[in-house]
Amino acid sequence: MKMKQLKNGLALFLLGTFALTSCVSKKQFTNLETDYKQLKTKSVELAKSYQDAKVQLAESKANVKSLEDRLSEARKNNDELKASYSALQRSLDNSILQNTQGSVNISKLVDEINASNKFIKQLVEAKDKSDSLNMVLTNNLTRSLTREEMQEVDIQVLKGVVYISLADNMLYKSGSYEINSRAGETLSKIAKIIKDYKDYDVLVEGNTDTDPISRTNIRNNWDLSTLRASSVVQELQNKYGVDPKRLTAAGRGEYNPIASNDTALGKQRNRRTQIIITPKLDEFMDLIDQAPEATEEPAQ
Repeated sequence: MKMKQLKNGLALFLLGTFALTSCVSKKQFTNLETDYKQLKTKSVELAKSYQDAKVQLAESKANVKSLEDRLSEARKNNDELKASYSALQRSLDNSILQNTQGSVNISKLVDEINASNKFIKQLVEAKDKSDSLNMVLTNNLTRSLTREEMQEVDIQVLKGVVYISLADNMLYKSGSYEINSRAGETLSKIAKIIKDYKDYDVLVEGNTDTDPISRTNIRNNWDLSTLRASSVVQELQNKYGVDPKRLTAAGRGEYNPIASNDTALGKQRNRRTQIIITPKLDEFMDLIDQAPEATEEPAQ
């Protein structure tokens, strides 16, 4: 609107100038011409200022839109932060509550660990005692046997158990379960050791090779191995006074070999009777019964 008024004024000024040209002096005309040029220059400057103002107005509007968008984003972020804060506050409250309950649970857990450690210590002490007794038993038996007997007797301690392996030709008549005269001295020494260690049970286990046997009263190697074990048990009981409550007779036939049955030497090693001396099982079961019982955790 201002530009239009300015142009109209300039036009009127020019008309007036032409109208007065004929009646004004040259000096006055020059002054009027100078004024016209100045007005024209100002008109150009005003037009440029107007365009600049329009550009600035457009930029201002764009900035306002950007600021409004940023304000909206900031409000959205603020709402999200408020929600996160509320969730964290609830989590903190739950943690404080659970920590109070957890203190009680930790105290119970410490008590259970202490009880378990005490039980483990008892087991270790029992095992150490058993291992020590086994070594003493083995040393005493080894010292009591002659060099000739040691060639037919093998003594080992495996996992807390004493294994005394006796060759069949030292104990029995060939293909029989009857104890021969040679076995008496060796069995008497073994019986003495067994009687000295009353806290041990004794399992006598018969083993054979794979060669089949056929006799009127012996059907197979199962029978032979079991009858041989029974003969040794009765010899220990009846002749050497070992308490029969501590004795067990068992036969494993040909199914527990320690060597290949493809050679004569391997068969000879497999034909054996083992006297297995172990700590009384019920004592260990009593110890196991003393183990601390696991307690159920309280519901969360």
